[in-house]
Amino acid sequence: METTVLQVPVLGIGYEAFATLLIAALAGGAFGAALGALPSFVFTGFVVLLGEGLGALQADLGEAGVDSIALDVTGAIGFGPVVGPHIVFAGGVAATAYAGKRYPEMGSTGGFHFGKEITYAFGTKPDILLVGALFGVLGMVLNQIGAGIGLPLDTIALSVFLTAVIARVAFGYPLIGTPAGDGYLDMSPFERGETRTGSDRPSTEPWLPHQYTWSGVVTIGLVGGVLGGWTWLETGSMFMAYGISAASLLFLNLGVEKIPVTHHMTLLGSAGAMIAASAVGSAPVVLIIAALFGAVSGLFGELTQRVFYAHSGTHVDPPAMAITIMTLLIGLLYLLGLLPNAAYLGL
Repeated sequence: METTVLQVPVLGIGYEAFATLLIAALAGGAFGAALGALPSFVFTGFVVLLGEGLGALQADLGEAGVDSIALDVTGAIGFGPVVGPHIVFAGGVAATAYAGKRYPEMGSTGGFHFGKEITYAFGTKPDILLVGALFGVLGMVLNQIGAGIGLPLDTIALSVFLTAVIARVAFGYPLIGTPAGDGYLDMSPFERGETRTGSDRPSTEPWLPHQYTWSGVVTIGLVGGVLGGWTWLETGSMFMAYGISAASLLFLNLGVEKIPVTHHMTLLGSAGAMIAASAVGSAPVVLIIAALFGAVSGLFGELTQRVFYAHSGTHVDPPAMAITIMTLLIGLLYLLGLLPNAAYLGL
C-alpha cells in the first residue's frame, strides 16, 4: 500500500523533506557566517569541482558497463545546504551586513564599509551566526519557491540577490544609496579619491577596484566565456568551469592583487556553448558565441554593481545579479521558441 506524502504548498517537497532541509539550511547559513561569505563560496567551487569530476567518472563507468556511483555531490552538497551559495554565501553576506551595524569596531580602519567585508570570518559569535542561520533558511525557501513555481531562470542566483537586498533593508542600510558623482554609473569619484564627509571611506565604492572599467570587464568576459565554452565542449559539464572560477577566489580572499571574479562569465560561457552547439556544427563558432555570452554576463555584472553595490553599505552580489538576468533572458527566449534549448535551466 502506497503512502501519500503531503506536500508543502508552493515548495514542491514533502513536509519531512522540508523539515530536514530546514535544519540543514539553518546550519549552512550559520556556517557561512562562521567562515565568512567569500571563504564559504570558495568551498562551493571546491565541492562543485569534486562533484563534476565524479559526474564525469560516473559517465565513464556507465559506458564501461560498471555500476555507477550513486552520488550527486554538485547538487546535494555544492548547491545544497553545506556550501550552496543561496544558503551559505547568503548567510555570510547577511551576517556581515548585521555586523556592520552591530559591531562596526570589528572592521578594519579605512576602506569600504565593514558591511561589505565579505572576507571576514565571524567564528563562533552566537548572534552573528543566528543571523546567518536565518538568512540561510530564507535563501533556501526562496530557491525552493522559485524552482517550485518554475521560474525560467537560475533560482539560486536570484535567491542570493534577494537575500542580500532583504538584509540591506532589514539592517537599516539604504536600498541603493545616493551616488556621489554624475549618476549611479559614474565611478569617477572613486578614481579621484573622493571620500564621504567626516570619514576616509570612499564616496563611491566599486565592487572590485581592479575590475570595473568597461573595456577590462569585456576583455575578461570574453576570456572567461571561451574557457567556459571549451570546458563544456570537452567534458559536457555545465558547472566545471564555474567551479574553477569559484575556487580561484581563494587567492582573492588571501589578498593576491587583481584576481578577477569570473564565475558569472564562465558559467554563461558554458551555457552559451550548449545553446550554440544545438544550432551550429562548428566548434570555433560555438566558442565565439560562448565568448559573447561571457562578455555580456560580465557587462551585466558591472552594470548592476554600479547600481546596487557601489553606493550603499552592504554586499549585493554582482555575479548573482548577472546570472539572474542572463538566465532569465535565456529562459524567456527559449519559451518564445527563439533558442534551441535553455542550457541548464531544465525548462
